Amino acid sequence: MTDTSPRSATSRPAPPEAAAAPDVEPSPATPAVPAIPQDDLLEEPRRSRLPAAIRAMRPRQWVKNVLVFTAPLAAGRLFERDVLLASALAFVAFCLMSATVYLINDVRDVEEDRLHPRKRFRPIAAGELRPQAAVVLAVVTGAAGLTLGFFTAPQLGVTLLIYLLLQLGYSAFLKHLPVVDLAMVASGFLLRAIAGGVASDLALSQWFLLVAAFGSFFMVAGKRYSEIKSLGSGAGTRKSLERYSESYLRFAWMLAAVMVLISYSLWAFDNRGVGAYAVPWTAISIAPFTLGLLQYALEVDAGNAGEPEEVVLHDRVLQVIGLVWLVVISIAVFTR
Repeated sequence: MTDTSPRSATSRPAPPEAAAAPDVEPSPATPAVPAIPQDDLLEEPRRSRLPAAIRAMRPRQWVKNVLVFTAPLAAGRLFERDVLLASALAFVAFCLMSATVYLINDVRDVEEDRLHPRKRFRPIAAGELRPQAAVVLAVVTGAAGLTLGFFTAPQLGVTLLIYLLLQLGYSAFLKHLPVVDLAMVASGFLLRAIAGGVASDLALSQWFLLVAAFGSFFMVAGKRYSEIKSLGSGAGTRKSLERYSESYLRFAWMLAAVMVLISYSLWAFDNRGVGAYAVPWTAISIAPFTLGLLQYALEVDAGNAGEPEEVVLHDRVLQVIGLVWLVVISIAVFTR
C-alpha cells in the first residue's frame, strides 16, 4: 500500500538501512516538514523578539564584518583615532550593505528556502515579511551603506559598490555555477578585509592579501562541504551542490587551508623582527593560528560549518584559541 501521509511527501528518502527494516512504520502524527538532520546547527532557531524586518537583515551574520578590522590590526595602527573611526564606519557600512544583499537573496530564493530545514524559518520564507517590503528595505539599507562608504573614503565606497554588484550577480545566476559560486562568496570575505585598509588609506601587503584570499576560500569551501554532508547533493536547496561531491569539496577546503597556513607563516617569518622582551611574537603566533585552523576544520569535517558565524559564536575552544592568537599578534604588531 502506498503511504500518503504528509511525512512521505516532504521527507527525503530513507537510507538503505532504514528501508530494510519493514517493522518500522512512520508515525502519521509527524508534522509535514522536511526531515532535519540531527545537528544542533540545523535545529529550529529560538524565536527572537526582534521585528521580522530586523531579523531578515540577519544581524547575527554581521559578525563576518569584523574582518574590516584585520588590516588596521595587522598594520599595528588599529587604535589610532582616525584609523579606528574609519574602521568603525566601514564596519557599519558593510553591515548595511550585507543586509541589502541578504534581503535581496531571500526575496529571490524564497521558494528554495522553504525547502531548506533551517532557512525555511527566515522571515521572508516564513511569511512574516512581505517580499515587497523587503525590497524597499533593501533599497534603503543599500543607499545608506553606499552613502556612508563614500563619505568615509571614496575607495571604501568603490569597494562596497563592487561587493554589491558581485553579490547581485551571484544572486541572479552565478550561484548556480560550480566553482564560480565559491569564488563569488569568497570575494565577499576578501572585500571585507580589504575595506578596512582602504577606509584608512593603509597599504595592503601581498601576504595580507594572500592570507585573506585563501582564508576566504577556506571558509566558503568548508561551508559548502558542510552543506553537502548534512543535506546531501540532491537536497534540492542549492543547484550548484548537485555538481559537487564530498571528495571534491574536501580537496578544495584542504588545499585552501594549506595555502592560508603557508601564506601566514611566510608573513610571520618575514615580520618576526624583535618584539617586546626580544621575543619573535609573529613567529609564535603561527602556533595558535594553526590550532584555530585545525579546530575550525574539525567543525567543517563534522558537517557543522554550514553557517560559519554560528561556529564562531558557539565553539568555546575556537574562541579561546582565537583570543590567544589575538593577544600574541597584538603584542607583535603594537610593540615592534
